[in-house]
Amino acid sequence: MNLLRKLQRKQVEEINRPGKRGIVQFLMDYVIYLVLFILFIVIVAINPAFLSWGNFGNILQQSSTRIIFALGVGGIIVAKGTDLSLGRQVGLAAVISASLLQNVGYTYRMYPNLPQLPVILPILLVMLVTMLVSMVNGFVVAKLKVDAFIATLGMMIIAYGLTSIYFDRPPLGASPIGSLDPRFTILATGRLNLGFIRIPYIIIIAAVTVVLLWIIWNKTRFGKNIFAVGGNLEAARVSGVNVTRTLITVFALAGLLYGMGGALEAARVGSATNNTGNGYELDAISACIVGGLSFNGGIGSISGIVTGVLIFQVIAYGLNFISVTPYLQNVIKGLIIIIAVAIDSQKYATKK
Repeated sequence: MNLLRKLQRKQVEEINRPGKRGIVQFLMDYVIYLVLFILFIVIVAINPAFLSWGNFGNILQQSSTRIIFALGVGGIIVAKGTDLSLGRQVGLAAVISASLLQNVGYTYRMYPNLPQLPVILPILLVMLVTMLVSMVNGFVVAKLKVDAFIATLGMMIIAYGLTSIYFDRPPLGASPIGSLDPRFTILATGRLNLGFIRIPYIIIIAAVTVVLLWIIWNKTRFGKNIFAVGGNLEAARVSGVNVTRTLITVFALAGLLYGMGGALEAARVGSATNNTGNGYELDAISACIVGGLSFNGGIGSISGIVTGVLIFQVIAYGLNFISVTPYLQNVIKGLIIIIAVAIDSQKYATKK
């Protein structure tokens, strides 16, 4: 027994040596970025034309809505939760906003007699709808004590069902909702002309959202409460944090972002179906984890979320650029997710 204890003590001392611990910590912190960097180098080596301002401009535009989605689910992850209903809520917002903002002269409008609406009204409406849906998620998690994975999985199915019912409307049936009002689509496709540079409106909207969320996370009591609840729920409750209100509010904020992002996604694509947003939750959650957020709660930053989204979009765009099949892309994305979560788990185990 004494010999065994000596061996165990020696192993612990070896692990805790400054040099070795530093190397291990460095690998835990940066191995996922190293893997992604190698993948980026491979893409550039196969087709150097990938390195162009046009491509990076397209990546930024495509990333804009994904950043908004990731900012929403990021707050939930920091609070030690998750949201599998993100993609279906995006689809719900996209379908409703698109149906209310079709060209007045379009023969196959969903609402033929609907007058031309101010663009902001349908966007605010879908933000309200998805906020209420997400608040239900928050209530189920906070008050009914249902695990966030199960609660949002159920809501994912419900949201898809509601979207499909709305989408499969008589007499037209389930056909894509297209011919959108140019006043709406310009939000995603138009550019602000500053003379020497033209900045897409959608990038400006995403940038403003990032700044607002940074302020909420870092300069408000609510932001501090999110980290407190995610770090140690019981300690947060004892210190006076209203855990139920915090959780419901963080889900509500996520819902607002899903609604806004869903409307912008419909405007960007130019149409919407009941499958819009399918799988977006996996991309957003993966980007958050790659960006340094922890599934164990209480850890994360706005800059990390933005970085994670951009990294994922660069890789996804690059794989398309070199004609990698979608099936192999899914394999690569899955491996990245597994590596990122495994590293996060190891970090948590080491801290414990």
